[in-house]
Formats: sequence, structure tokens, C-alpha cells
Amino acid sequence: MSYGTNVRDAYRQIGIYAARLLKGAKVEDLPVMQSTKFELVINLPTARALGLEVPPTLLARADEVIE
Repeated sequence: MSYGTNVRDAYRQIGIYAARLLKGAKVEDLPVMQSTKFELVINLPTARALGLEVPPTLLARADEVIE
């Protein structure tokens, strides 16, 4: 199971920073940005190999379930 930032969203934020820098913004003037999108990924084969049972309610909340 993994819960973390959405990588695609992080790359988008990097692109926004790069565009601002290329337009002449100073580094010290750029705000600190935090991720706003997070995702939950559950790997069922690994959970089964470890003898874990994942509750259906958790599976329903997951953004991605690896089968």
C-alpha cells in the first residue's frame, strides 16, 4: 500500500515554476507550493503474499488497485 503525492501533479507544478523563472521571476519571490493531490495505491498480490486481508471499504477508497 502506498499513499503519496500524485507524480503527474508534481511535474505540472515543476512546469509552472520553470515557466515563472523563464519569464524573469526571482527565485526568492516564488511561493513554496505543496502538493494538493494525493493517491492511495494498493498492491493485492503483495498483500496476499504477506498474509494480509485488505478490507473492501479500503479497496473502495483506493485510487488504484493492482491485481
